Amino acid sequence: MINSRYKRIAVKIGSNVLAGNEKGLDLARIEHLVNQISIIMKGGTEIILVSSGAVAAGRSIYYGHSSEHTKIDTVSARQLWSALGQVELMNTYYDLFSRRGILCGQVLTTKENFSDRRHYLNMKNCISAMLDNGVVPIINENDTISVTELMFTDNDELSGLISSMMGCEALILLTNVDGIFKNGPSDIIREISASDRNYEKFIYSGKSEFGRGGMRTKYSIARQAAREGMDVFIANGKKNDIISDIVSGKDVPRTRFEHGNDNMTGSKKWLAHSESFAKGVVTVNQGAAEALKDIHANSLLLIGVTDIKGYFKKGDLISIEDENGNHLGLGKSQYDSESAHNLIGKKAPRPLIHYDYMFLD
Repeated sequence: MINSRYKRIAVKIGSNVLAGNEKGLDLARIEHLVNQISIIMKGGTEIILVSSGAVAAGRSIYYGHSSEHTKIDTVSARQLWSALGQVELMNTYYDLFSRRGILCGQVLTTKENFSDRRHYLNMKNCISAMLDNGVVPIINENDTISVTELMFTDNDELSGLISSMMGCEALILLTNVDGIFKNGPSDIIREISASDRNYEKFIYSGKSEFGRGGMRTKYSIARQAAREGMDVFIANGKKNDIISDIVSGKDVPRTRFEHGNDNMTGSKKWLAHSESFAKGVVTVNQGAAEALKDIHANSLLLIGVTDIKGYFKKGDLISIEDENGNHLGLGKSQYDSESAHNLIGKKAPRPLIHYDYMFLD
């Protein structure tokens, strides 16, 4: 039995971990990962699995089925491969977990499901019910319909949202390298503080063969999740026992993001990952910007606003910037854009954004 330090964790497995030499699924690797997860679960730790791999699996099925194929555009190809591959991916997970006496279930989602607080809570309730009944939630973006500009950067972003939503104590991002390097693979950055931005210069901006993100996305998501109180690890999913070693605290090659504040409310955790849902931008003067950064809780008052861009309704999310264009945070507007415009720079009966519904960088 593995002595895990955590009660609930999220594990994200990237496409390049699951892809085999023939560009289909690496069944031996998946079985090894499932075996680790099963042993950890039987020790009392709840695990949420965010798994890529559907597109890679589907492409292999598509080209392996026949030598003759209709010409297909990039978007349609991704939809088709995802539809084909998601079936094989889930069948594989279901078979492997069931052999170990564990049930798993599929949760397909889109970024739009996180844009509304009600939908967000509905998804949280669904995953909570699965965990309460010993079912492993296996979560993936629904690539068959998520083909607009409103997509997750990749499943790293999805895993950050899920782990935050579900109050996980740790998030493990499995890729095909050992972590973030300084001067090459032999020089791994072992520890990074959630508040430290000094490591951004070491991040390679390229993307993986199958994924849409890359190490820069992992770094950004890891920092944000760590700020919310989670231990976050970037590690090599191709290495045997990597999940078990991390949760038991063994000294293995990986990059760990040290957790920060763990007192963030559920609403603020939702806001922390919702920047792309903002419907407008408000610019604040220097006095308001300084007040927002103050250690004491301050709401955003319209008297400190100098400009408003975009059309939004009461309850929509809006971004906050200073007069130099620096992003300060975002929050839920208590006015529609027309009413807010009419009150710019004036004393108003209520704040534009109440502190309880505002997240600051």
